[in-house]
Amino acid sequence: MEYIYSAMVLHAAGKDITEEGIKNILEAAGIEVNDTRIKALTSSLEGIDIEEAMASAVSAAPAAAAPALGGEEKKEEVKKEEPEEEEEAVSEEEAAAGLGALFG
Repeated sequence: MEYIYSAMVLHAAGKDITEEGIKNILEAAGIEVNDTRIKALTSSLEGIDIEEAMASAVSAAPAAAAPALGGEEKKEEVKKEEPEEEEEAVSEEEAAAGLGALFG
């Protein structure tokens, strides 16, 4: 992600997105640079209108995030209910037998 962020910083600053520019940003941030990843990023960005790509990503992100949030909330509710049921199902004898196994 830091490679993409460095390209976005260069774009926001009105600079050309070059291998040298990305490398300088990453090194300034104290990140170990992988030249192959930089070359792959710069070649994949050739001919891409970054403004258009960012606008389409921003417009698609809220629509995609909304269903995911609903699903996560339901999962959390289910997880909260399950441990309570399991705790009631374990008797004191079963718990003691389990602890006894720890001490031989």
